[in-house]
Amino acid sequence: MIAFIAGTTAELIKLAPVHHALVARGSKPVLWFTAQHVDEVASTLEDLRLPEPDLWLVPRGRARNLETPSQVPAWAAAVLRTATTQRAEMRAALASDGRPGVVVVHGDTFTTPYGAAIARRILRSRVAHIEAGMRTGNLLNPFPEELNRRIATRMTDIHFAPTQNEVHNLRSARGVVVNTGANTVIDAMRDAISSQWGDDLPTEFGLATLHRFELLQRPDKFRDVLELLRDASEKGPIVYFAGAPERERIARHGLHYLFDDQRFIMKEKRRYLEFIPLLARAKFVVTDSGGLQEECAYLGLPCAIHRTHTERRQGLEGNVLLTGMRTDRLIHFLENYAEFRRRSTLHEFHPSEIIADTLVRLGYS
Repeated sequence: MIAFIAGTTAELIKLAPVHHALVARGSKPVLWFTAQHVDEVASTLEDLRLPEPDLWLVPRGRARNLETPSQVPAWAAAVLRTATTQRAEMRAALASDGRPGVVVVHGDTFTTPYGAAIARRILRSRVAHIEAGMRTGNLLNPFPEELNRRIATRMTDIHFAPTQNEVHNLRSARGVVVNTGANTVIDAMRDAISSQWGDDLPTEFGLATLHRFELLQRPDKFRDVLELLRDASEKGPIVYFAGAPERERIARHGLHYLFDDQRFIMKEKRRYLEFIPLLARAKFVVTDSGGLQEECAYLGLPCAIHRTHTERRQGLEGNVLLTGMRTDRLIHFLENYAEFRRRSTLHEFHPSEIIADTLVRLGYS
């Protein structure tokens, strides 16, 4: 039996195509959810046509969005408590089809190494890691993602690496390394991009998302980038999609004056199926999201990653500019974004099919 351990909406988005590919091959995978994200889970599951989690590793009635590092210890204790008390049932589920079981984790969230540890230490199961092998070479940047990836690698038996670069990073890892050619988000994007949603956005616009702890916890840096976007919006509208943490920081630091309804426009964060068609319409993107870097790379969409480091190679030296948190580099991008546009590769890769075929071939179903 195959079990997914996931905890965020981003993980659900990237695991959904793999889930569907396995179901198409006759498998009946289960989903165990750690509840790092809670608020948008119901709508995300509905949008992605995924079933309700078979097990909430944080009891659903007590689950809350994990928004700050200080919340991690209590969350981790709750997950461990459920995994320990439910280990007999979880082991039985993995063995229910009479074949070896495997637990699949994804990416670099707190759930990734924790899920791998639960699989290895508590369930005595093998571990498959999707989006394996990404590295910046700096343990503190981004933190804790770089550390999460490295810990997960040490417990993984099957590494699904998005490109040859990640395969190279895993050259000393034990177990099987499989090059999937791309991240599974490309499969999710193909499903989402044709979705039809009404919106009240300008006909043409730039798009921004800025949400990482490293930026929000530095009011001067956060203000600087918002001011640059406000100034750039004089040449054309820019829409900033902000979740609750970003809005709280904007209110705390009195930054609402930067926004208006015509040029620099703040909108609520959108659900995935609604967001991807809007992303495809954008003239350019400014973000601190590694996931959005990949999505823009596959679309060939001009994208500035406002971070000091990125673990992803997709789009670099092409449509993606890593600013290093330097305002001069961001200004250069905003003034010359059209030069960064590249052709779309959205229909060239099918990593979820490779992952499903590999798991089935190895005897997991």
